[in-house]
Amino acid sequence: MKNQRQEHLLQIIAEETVETQEQLLERLQERGIRSTQATISRDIKELHLIKEPVGQGRYRYAVSAHRTKLNFADRLRTIFREGVLSVDYAQNLVVIKTMPGLANGAAAALDGMEVPYLVGSLAGDDTVLLVLRDNAAAAEFADEIKEMLR
Repeated sequence: MKNQRQEHLLQIIAEETVETQEQLLERLQERGIRSTQATISRDIKELHLIKEPVGQGRYRYAVSAHRTKLNFADRLRTIFREGVLSVDYAQNLVVIKTMPGLANGAAAALDGMEVPYLVGSLAGDDTVLLVLRDNAAAAEFADEIKEMLR
């Protein structure tokens, strides 16, 4: 139900200029989808919709250019909370230990984040090796990952 509603929201804003949440609600109702303003508000946040100017002081809902990166961040948090066992670093290397079979997913999520100081990643079954530009970046990145796990 939620996924269907959100897909319709994306279709609506792609097809026409919608300025308000009330208009979004009306368009959904026209498509036979019942919802509330509070639910639409949550959907807007989850879909990372923004208001962009269309001229003459008017705005419309649109998909944020950062949506893909934000979705990767959400996926990364989920993967890490569910499957990372430990994080450590030495010099410019970070080693992430995961549950068996989850290292490739963790490495792919990190690669998708386009972290500027991450040179590359190498994943096995339960271990990810990250090569960072310098020692300070490795220490900071390891701390960020540890914080994410809390």
